[in-house]
Amino acid sequence: MCGIVGYYGNEDASPLLINGLSRLEYRGYDSAGIAVLHNGKIDVQKAEGRLSNLIGLTTDMHGSIGIGHTRWATHGAPEVRNAHPHISKSGRFALVHNGIIENYKELKSFLEARGFTFVSDTDSEVIAHLIDFYYTGDVITALIKAANRLSGSYALGIICNNDNRLFAIKKDSPLVVGLCGKDTFIASDMQALLDKTRDFYILDNGEIAVIGDTVDILNLSGEHIQKQIYHATWDKTEADKNGYPHFMLKEIYEQPEALERTLKAHLYAPLPFLYDINSIHIIGCGSAYHAALMGKYIIEALTGIRVNADIASEFRYRNPIIKPDDLLLAISQSGETADTIGALEIGANKCKSACIVNVPESTLTHKSTPMYTFAGPEVAVATTKGFTTQLLNLYIIAAKLLKKRGDDRVQSLIEEIEALPTLVQQTLTLEPQLKELGKRIAPHSYAFFIGRGADYAAAKESALKLKEISYIHADCYPAGELKHGTISLIEEGSVVVAIATDKALLDKTISNIIEVKARGAFVIGISCFDLSKVCDVTVTVPATQFVSPLLASVACQMLAYHTAAAKGCDIDKPRNLAKSVTVE
Repeated sequence: MCGIVGYYGNEDASPLLINGLSRLEYRGYDSAGIAVLHNGKIDVQKAEGRLSNLIGLTTDMHGSIGIGHTRWATHGAPEVRNAHPHISKSGRFALVHNGIIENYKELKSFLEARGFTFVSDTDSEVIAHLIDFYYTGDVITALIKAANRLSGSYALGIICNNDNRLFAIKKDSPLVVGLCGKDTFIASDMQALLDKTRDFYILDNGEIAVIGDTVDILNLSGEHIQKQIYHATWDKTEADKNGYPHFMLKEIYEQPEALERTLKAHLYAPLPFLYDINSIHIIGCGSAYHAALMGKYIIEALTGIRVNADIASEFRYRNPIIKPDDLLLAISQSGETADTIGALEIGANKCKSACIVNVPESTLTHKSTPMYTFAGPEVAVATTKGFTTQLLNLYIIAAKLLKKRGDDRVQSLIEEIEALPTLVQQTLTLEPQLKELGKRIAPHSYAFFIGRGADYAAAKESALKLKEISYIHADCYPAGELKHGTISLIEEGSVVVAIATDKALLDKTISNIIEVKARGAFVIGISCFDLSKVCDVTVTVPATQFVSPLLASVACQMLAYHTAAAKGCDIDKPRNLAKSVTVE
C-alpha cells in the first residue's frame, strides 16, 4: 500500500526519489517524505498530503544516496510526525517501511525500558530504533538481528550516516532492486522504475540487498545468495496518460488490446491445474472478488462443477472445507494482496492451487501456478482492464472445462471469447450516452444497482466503481432481494441501475424494475434487450449468449468515470484508497 523508492549512484538522489514516488502515487497515500545521505549527515523532509507538498522542501537536499516513501496510514493519523522516513534515536539510521509489524507493542516496550523514546504512533519507528539498539559498528549484523526479532510483514529501505551504502530487506511485502548501470534503485513496485531500467532483482522473503558499487544479496543468516535478473517487458509508455485526462479513461480504452493479449496467451494453451478437479474455490478482494463471483455463475452454469466464490479475508478465517481434488484459485491484479496470499496459504497444502495475476514474479506466482492476465501497467486505483482480463481468464477456464466434457456449446463460447476485443470496442462507442447519464447521476448522494445471476456480479462491480471514484453511496442487491427490505429505501428520484443481459432471467428482472419504477425511481437499464417500456433510459450493449455481463461491466466503468468527472473528483487517486493492499 505504501510506496518505497531508494537510490544509490552518482547523481543527486532527491529529484530521482521524487520522480520514483510520483510513479507510485497511484497506490494511494496521505503523506510523503525522503531522506538523503550527504557527508555523513542524513537530511530528512516530510509533508502531509500530496507529493506536491513535499517537492518544494527538497530543492536544497544534496547527496547521492537516499530513500523515499509515500504513506497510507495504518498506525497513527496522517501527520508529519507519522510520515516516513523515521530516524533512530542516535540519528544514525533512517528507514522507510511498507507492511505491518505485528509485535511492535512488545518491541516498543522492550526499547522504552532501555531508554528509547518515540515521536510517532507508527509501528515502523520501532524498527529504526531496534536496528540502532543492535548496532555495534556493523550495519549488516544489526539489520539481521533486528529482522529476526520482527513478526509481520515488511519491505524496508535503510540508510546509515556512517556507511555509504543503501540497504533493503523484504518479508511478505514486495520489494525490487532496479539495475541501471552505475545507478541502483530499490522500489516497492517495478512500475516506479520503468523509466530507468527493465532489469531487476526481485527480493524473496528473508533477503537483504546490500547496495554499493555492486549489489550483494544475503539471507538472514548472512549467507550470500545468487539471484537471477528479471527483465520486465512492460512498455514504460503504458504508465503515461498519452493525452487522456485520466489514467482510468485511458485504461478503459486499453481493454480491447489487453483482452486480445490475454486470450491469445491462454485460449489454446493447456492449463494443467484444471485436470481431475471436483470443485473450485475462487478467492479475491474487491473487484477480484467480483470477478470470482461472476466466474462462479459462469462456470457452474456451463459445466455443472461446484464453484465457491469467497472474499479472501473471510475465507482465511472461516476454516473452509477443502478436499484434495479441489482447486483453489486466487485472483489479484498485483499478486501482492495480503488477504488473498493468506487465504491461498490456508488451502495450498490441501489441494491444487493456481492464481490469476497481472504482475509477473509477484508473491502469488511463487506460491501457486500462475495464469497471467496481460493488462499491462494499471495506474488508476479503480481497476478496469485488470478486472476484465481476470474475467476473461475465468471464461477461458469455463471453455476448457466445457471442452473436456465434450459439450457442444464450447464452440459458441470460444467464438464469443475470440470476439470479446471487438465487442468491448463496440461497447466503448456508448461513451457519449454514458457521459450524459453520468452528469444526471452526479448530483445524487446514493444509487442502487440490481441484477440476477452473473448480472448481479456485474452489478456489484459496477456499484463499487461508482462509490470508489465518485463517493456516491452505491449499494447492490440481487434484483429478487429488493422486496425483502431494501425497497423501503426507494423514493421519488432514486437512481437505480438495472443490469439485464440474461434472457432466461429477463422477465424476472423486468418485474423488479417495474417495482422500483412504481415507487418513483429513475431507472437506467444496461441490457442487450429493449427495456424502453420499463426503464427511463436504456444503454444497449452488444447481444451475446455468454459474455454480455462483462460488456455491461465495461459500460458501467464508463458511467462511473463520467459521474466522477462531472463531480470534479480525483478519479485516479480516490481518497483513502490504495491500489495494492499489501496489509490486512
